[in-house]
Amino acid sequence: MLLYIHIPFCDSKCFYCAFNSYVDLFHLKQEYMKALKIQLDLELKKLKNKPLKSIFFGGGTPSCIDFNYYSSIFKSLKPYIDKNTEISTEANPNSASNEWLEGMFDLGVNRVSFGVQSFDNEKLKFLGRNHNKDQAIKAINNAKKVGYKHINCDIIYDTIKDTKELIQNDLNIIKTLPIDHISAYSLTIEEGTKFFDKTNVKIEDEDMARYIFSTLNNFGFTQYEISNFSKNEKARSKHNFGYWEKDNYLGVGAGAVGCIDETRYYPNKDIQKYISDPLKYEQIEPLEKEDIKFETIFLGLRSAVGVDINILNNNELKKLQILKDEKKVYIKNHRFYNDDFMLADEIVLYLED
Repeated sequence: MLLYIHIPFCDSKCFYCAFNSYVDLFHLKQEYMKALKIQLDLELKKLKNKPLKSIFFGGGTPSCIDFNYYSSIFKSLKPYIDKNTEISTEANPNSASNEWLEGMFDLGVNRVSFGVQSFDNEKLKFLGRNHNKDQAIKAINNAKKVGYKHINCDIIYDTIKDTKELIQNDLNIIKTLPIDHISAYSLTIEEGTKFFDKTNVKIEDEDMARYIFSTLNNFGFTQYEISNFSKNEKARSKHNFGYWEKDNYLGVGAGAVGCIDETRYYPNKDIQKYISDPLKYEQIEPLEKEDIKFETIFLGLRSAVGVDINILNNNELKKLQILKDEKKVYIKNHRFYNDDFMLADEIVLYLED
């Protein structure tokens, strides 16, 4: 079982961000964390005393919350953590102070993921980020000094600001840093963001994406999902991998999502409503078998997880053979895999047509 905990506070809203986050409700932090613990204590009962595979603090910006506020959360989590539990937190370079990194490490966090996005100051301003290159490098180095063995760096590409020179400079800096994981995301324009309906924001450059992927591979980062690269298998995100394997996961916090067996549930997104009743779900969604199957194939083909052949019907098996003959997939131990994750959507649509 996985556990996701949502922290919906941010000190600024990035221009591309569509996540459930707020920059004007900091006065609710203490009450929110109390409500979070109430829901967490109830959700943890679903584990039946089994340890969690992973815990992920996301947002929003978890580093906007003083590490002391997390103490009561970890008291509740302690019985469900063992030596193999991955405990990750997202953090922004400007708010992840050395004190905060040490405090979270002492509580038990063993993996930190920095929302860097770029090491170019002009691109950072364009994206609405409120840190600079030097702050990002300092935060990552501080995390290493504190003792974090697993450190991730997020970067964004496919922006109008991107040039071969800019991307190469970002990659060269990445090569020098003490990180073992990279998440490289193509800029996505979503409704409700400052970038929505604006021109001259995004480009589509498959050649650039492939260049980034091959360069990271040359630097020792192996791609194991369309956007994720790790130095070795131990450095892979257990939490993300669990999603792709269709593990059950608990979702705690305003805007979180949980999924147990064939039911997905959504706690209230509104912070004040969540605080008033953290045990009331905004929506409970039974999943159709066909939807589960589609997600299983889609997630499996865009990652190193692969897909169990037994999930396919006779018509799909015939199409799979054609894909195999065309060397677009390969089969191993009754699972089929896709070497080129950028073709995942095309392969899924072909199978499902």
